[in-house]
Amino acid sequence: MRFAAPAGATPLDPDEMGGLKFGHITTRAELDALEHANITEGLRWLARRRRGDILNDAFIRTLHKRLFGGVWDWAGTYRRREKNIGVAPYQISMQLHMLLGDAHLWAKDRTFEPLEAGARFHHRLVQIHPFPNGNGRHARIAADIYLSDHFDHAPIEWASGFDLQADNARREAYLAALRAADAGDIDPLLEFVAGNGGAARQTFSVTSAIEMSPSPARRTGPNYETAKQKAHHG
Repeated sequence: MRFAAPAGATPLDPDEMGGLKFGHITTRAELDALEHANITEGLRWLARRRRGDILNDAFIRTLHKRLFGGVWDWAGTYRRREKNIGVAPYQISMQLHMLLGDAHLWAKDRTFEPLEAGARFHHRLVQIHPFPNGNGRHARIAADIYLSDHFDHAPIEWASGFDLQADNARREAYLAALRAADAGDIDPLLEFVAGNGGAARQTFSVTSAIEMSPSPARRTGPNYETAKQKAHHG
């Protein structure tokens, strides 16, 4: 089974597709609704959490599992195959350990302004691409947790009213900024986040996080069980 993905998305191989927990899913729209509802539930868990540091390897994996584990059985598990993006699988743990250490020092020493630290953290996490899928959404949420917990800073308004999971000008600008950062030019990504990052203090919230990846499900606000039922009967 294959689902059409937006430009820049990581394709899943047949074995990874076999990890889909709902065999009745036949369209990208059904899959998007399920994933969005799962992410919403994961964000509610995140808002209730009392412990866990985003700069901890175990929490990075737990966050991914909470966001996607209701849909994919490999959620929270580092990928084992090469992709068209990301480091080699055997390097994931080492590269992630280095990133988390760097991000800790950025926060401790205030090496960068908060938005720049968040942008650099996000880019490196996407560049590593730890998981088979969901890396962009996971890394955007992770960057906002980093900003909130370590800089007492508002989340970035990544989507700015657009759906970053669909092909549009906003997604194109986002991907272009990431590609520039891959080539060593961080400025486009800094401009992307600076133009949409809140300057006032704002507690990380479910509502603000959901705004990062709007979808058709967002407009109706289904919970995870409702989305499963709609996908099953649609």
